[in-house]
Amino acid sequence: MNTKQIDYCIELAHTLNFSKAAENMFVSQPTFSYQIKLLEEEVGFAIFERSGKGATLTPAGAQFVSYLTGMREDLKRAIEQGQNFSAKYKDSISITLMVRQAVYFLPEAMRIFAQTHPDIQIVPKFKYENSMEAFLSNDTDIVFALKEQTKKIPGINTWELFESKIYLISQKDDSLAQKNLLSEEDLYDRTLMVGGGSPSALKAVQNRLIATGKINYFNSADHDTTLTNVAAGKGVCLAPGFLNDHSGQFAWIPFDCQENFSCVLCTHKNDNRDCLKDFIELLQSLYNEAIAIPF
Repeated sequence: MNTKQIDYCIELAHTLNFSKAAENMFVSQPTFSYQIKLLEEEVGFAIFERSGKGATLTPAGAQFVSYLTGMREDLKRAIEQGQNFSAKYKDSISITLMVRQAVYFLPEAMRIFAQTHPDIQIVPKFKYENSMEAFLSNDTDIVFALKEQTKKIPGINTWELFESKIYLISQKDDSLAQKNLLSEEDLYDRTLMVGGGSPSALKAVQNRLIATGKINYFNSADHDTTLTNVAAGKGVCLAPGFLNDHSGQFAWIPFDCQENFSCVLCTHKNDNRDCLKDFIELLQSLYNEAIAIPF
């Protein structure tokens, strides 16, 4: 199967007419039909039913073309990225993080880094779950992680980035939003959203609050669902500061507790590129200089 046959197949599935599809692909109908026949012989099943009126997709063909269309789009994007890279860049550094705001200074770091390393491309990759597994499979050069996740993992370097505190998220017109620091007592008789893959430090705080018997709780599947519930007035939630998108949609109020999160970047121990070290040190310097932005 080649890209020409893939394009022909997708076009025929769209037009369901051999003559029209061949015309759209700028080839003769015999050539077009022959390539479709070769493709069907290769995959081992009929993709199209022929008739005097044109062509129709078989059930197997409809499913095949659906996957084929997605594969062709992925291939197109891969080619475009390759063309961009080959035209401008000599190397690339990929960094995986759960959400864009997790590394708040990433866009600024990319801008500054481009001034000193114009031939190095920084490629952000967003993966809310299993980011560490992807990193360990060498799918990325850098991964944002909590320090607790990196213990006893061989073959990696760990770079300290920042300490993130726990905040309570509420609607901006909530009375809690008027306070500068919240305590356990402030949440009595409130409904607290919990669950959703919370880190261990956050779970410890949630469990401690629930154990008082004075706080209602509601299980929420993930962070986005939790924020939707908060916006709908169903309750409030606790979250690490590194998830704050600073959009101003919600109030983020510091919560008085000892627990926090040590946020780090991990790289592969065998990746000794100077540009990689330069980029991480740039991120570290931006966080070290930050004073007013809460994390």
